[in-house]
Amino acid sequence: RSAMAGVVGQDEFGDFLRERLAGEGVDVSRLRQTKEGKTGLVFISLTGTGERSFAHYRTRAAEFLFSDEDVDLELLARARAVHCGTNSLLYPEAQRAMVRMFRAARDAGKIACCDPNLRLEVWKETAELRRTLDQLFPCCAVVKLAGDEIEFATGERDPSAALRALERMGVPLPVVTLGAAGARLLFGGRLIDVPAPPCRVVDTTGAGDGFVAALLYGLTRRCSGRAELERLPASEVLELAGFACHVASRVCEHLGAVAGLPRAAGLGDVWPASLR
Repeated sequence: RSAMAGVVGQDEFGDFLRERLAGEGVDVSRLRQTKEGKTGLVFISLTGTGERSFAHYRTRAAEFLFSDEDVDLELLARARAVHCGTNSLLYPEAQRAMVRMFRAARDAGKIACCDPNLRLEVWKETAELRRTLDQLFPCCAVVKLAGDEIEFATGERDPSAALRALERMGVPLPVVTLGAAGARLLFGGRLIDVPAPPCRVVDTTGAGDGFVAALLYGLTRRCSGRAELERLPASEVLELAGFACHVASRVCEHLGAVAGLPRAAGLGDVWPASLR
């Protein structure tokens, strides 16, 4: 089961997002709608190889208005995992609220996960984003970075060095996704490479989201919290990461970030043995 906390506009796009999420079984009781801002829009253009570029239309967008009133500690107490990105955190109040939630998650032993999904072009001051990451990452059990994000997020250009930097921040399971090359992760002091299955790439939008969704799905079924995650056998972590790569590859075979997300029933023998 999943829930979403955040802010959308009291408009047609906000209604659409709320209804679509609820239709998928997501608890949207903490998805706030406001008249103070409009639901933001992002248009995605593709190259011939499925790579993306983004055009943002989010002037005073509702999503930027995330604040302390959206941090529900009772909801958090019932969760095994909490996950966030950073693209809604342009305002200091939103940054403080997200850091507060993640510190509460860490203190409660939850599996806190951050995929920054960096869009540096939308930040007037990228130093604010870096300070926010420096506060979020030490709260996390899992951090997922794309290969082109590691230098900004960690100061390192090499994926292995970036993983070591995240480990020093206290992250027990840092991951760098590397597109067609799969993923590299660090767990229990050991660097592990996970291959990606071959696929026909149509659109890479949402592949990282699919990877994180599958990884968290597996982790929350194997672990009740961060302490159990840290005790998992490395072989199981490798198996779950391989599952995540398979799900990410499925996403790439369809247009859009949502259409390619596979249903559980359609994954067949891709399921890890530990989740069957």
